[in-house]
Amino acid sequence: MLKITASIQIADQELQERFVRSPGPGGQNVNKLATAVQLSLDLKASPSLPESVRERLLASGDRRIDRDGVLTIHAHRFRTRERNRDDARARLAALIARASVAPKPRTPTKPSRAAKRRRLDEKVRRGRTKSMRRAVSDMD
Repeated sequence: MLKITASIQIADQELQERFVRSPGPGGQNVNKLATAVQLSLDLKASPSLPESVRERLLASGDRRIDRDGVLTIHAHRFRTRERNRDDARARLAALIARASVAPKPRTPTKPSRAAKRRRLDEKVRRGRTKSMRRAVSDMD
């Protein structure tokens, strides 16, 4: 059981782990042992995720989520399987915990009258500066 928040817990049956050869450090074992972890979770089919969290994750545009809604995390930072497995699970929990917090709705505001005045004054000042750069005609 992977506990993310007090209300969100993901069962181990929902997580798929694959162990592959790691591109990272490993010494003599680097070409013999599969220490890197690919941890996958099917977001669309997961009964543990609340609908709001699922929608935020799928709408996030994260490159680790494929077309079918499967989130895959690759962990190969460490030399051992256990540490990479723990790292992948911690990263998955952090990602879901971040998505569980609803974004604060934006409150539309208007610029103040003084801000509008400053903006227009700056535009006039800038226009005068540019007009001074124009060539003087000999017609006068």
